[in-house]
Amino acid sequence: MQKQKQDKTKQKPHVLKPIESAQDMVFKKEFVERYSALTDWGEFKRYSLSYLRRSIRVNTILCSVAEVKKRLAAKGWILEQIPWCPEGFWITHPDRKDVGNLLEHQIGYIYVQEAASMVPPIVLVPVEGDLVLDMCASPGSKTTQLAAMMNNTGVLVANDYKGLRLASLGINVQRCCLTNCVITLMHGKRFAGFVFDKILVDAPCSGTGTIRKSLKTVMIWNANMISKLARQQKELVTTAFANLKPGGEMVYSTCSVEPEENEGVVDYLLKTEPSARVVPVTLPGLILGAPVMSFKGVDYHPDVKHSLRLWPQDNDTEGFFVAKFRKVT
Repeated sequence: MQKQKQDKTKQKPHVLKPIESAQDMVFKKEFVERYSALTDWGEFKRYSLSYLRRSIRVNTILCSVAEVKKRLAAKGWILEQIPWCPEGFWITHPDRKDVGNLLEHQIGYIYVQEAASMVPPIVLVPVEGDLVLDMCASPGSKTTQLAAMMNNTGVLVANDYKGLRLASLGINVQRCCLTNCVITLMHGKRFAGFVFDKILVDAPCSGTGTIRKSLKTVMIWNANMISKLARQQKELVTTAFANLKPGGEMVYSTCSVEPEENEGVVDYLLKTEPSARVVPVTLPGLILGAPVMSFKGVDYHPDVKHSLRLWPQDNDTEGFFVAKFRKVT
């Protein structure tokens, strides 16, 4: 079993609320065996079958953190700081749960976004004036976060591969008043001949880190699906890296906790692209699980150890995986 390395920052205890309808859920034998070997199965199951805490991110393009805190406090909402994101907060109310109905949400002052989902843009660190590609952008949570970090300057290309997915992306881009964003429609592996300063590949995945938000993930899981997704993810990350300028940086992320979709993809890029380097990253307050360094008899590249693996039980969030690359000259 992989041991966890933990940030020593203390976090406020949170009481888990089990999802009543999920307590009798039957997991596939292969699933249980796989995750029992990767992590503490009991804790993974307990958190995966408990309600996910609601969280928001302040859209600093339109409003300051201080002003949003003041407005929401006046309405009885309680905000708890997310340690790794200055603009992020877990949000609760004694009598309400309808965060999406808040005026502040409707006018773009806040974005309802899962706490672990805020990590990839923070790791990428786009700055004012950058040319940035969000290769798999819909529905726009990370796109709007990237734009805010860029202070609505430079150019942010927000791409997705299905027209129907662009509807939610377009709505969120408009609601958050992004003026540096260009929306494109194509499969990510079709990008060619571009040169970006920064690229985010938040790849389509099995979503095994999001069971607590989508219980059907457990029902549709199968090993063949994981292998197919891993092949697509390798295509995306290779194409993205080819469109990165020398010295540029790229973040690969998924909401999966499957090694083939995560460390396996990082290993593939390092072994096929001589100019790819993994950039070590530390985020204060973020508890990490140890990266998987070998799986199914395959030993991964030593630099895979610099990846960020988040199990649901580490920070009481979704499960997530993040790796940062730099293209050396």
